[in-house]
Amino acid sequence: MSAEPRINDRIRVPEVRLVGPSGEQVGIVPLAKALELAQEYDLDLVEVAATARPPVCKLMDYGKFKYESAMKAREARKNQAHTVIKEMKLRPKIDPHDYDTKKGHVVRFLKQGDKVKITIMFRGREQSRPELGYRLLQRLAEDVADLGFVESNPKQDGRNMIMVLGPHKKKTEAMAEARQAQEARKAEAKANPGKSQNAAENEAPAEEPAEEPAEA
Repeated sequence: MSAEPRINDRIRVPEVRLVGPSGEQVGIVPLAKALELAQEYDLDLVEVAATARPPVCKLMDYGKFKYESAMKAREARKNQAHTVIKEMKLRPKIDPHDYDTKKGHVVRFLKQGDKVKITIMFRGREQSRPELGYRLLQRLAEDVADLGFVESNPKQDGRNMIMVLGPHKKKTEAMAEARQAQEARKAEAKANPGKSQNAAENEAPAEEPAEEPAEA
């Protein structure tokens, strides 16, 4: 069954409750009169409440109405927040540099409003020391406490230990802030077109000196 409303001569009832182009109530009129008014206004007669008795019809530009409805639906889909769960894997005896790198990814995910599943992978004899993984997960949770919270406490899952972190910030808020930041950068670049170019030139890596020939 089509979701499209009936319009103009596809409406087959003797009379309708008519609503004018500005939303004013015209009242119950014969269908022929409603179609005549639609022609006078150069608009369409659109059935907006088919189950009413008599059906409710409105005078409108149906093509414009469909376009605006499609744009609103598109914008709603664009702003829709999808729950995303990222995953980060660590080893119990991770070195400080790798830990900082992994933590940086977790921070980025939480700032984006995403959940993060942290997996500690045990190998060999490490499986007899689950407290190593537990302490590591606790440390990570404390390090990112300003951005996220422990949504699922650490638990053993076979050879792995898993914890889930949830963001304090909602996905919609993170998306809105990201758009605002992007618009601010565009506005700044437009206001100062030479600034970004100069910055790029200053950041350009210096040309490396040519390698000396190896001694014989």
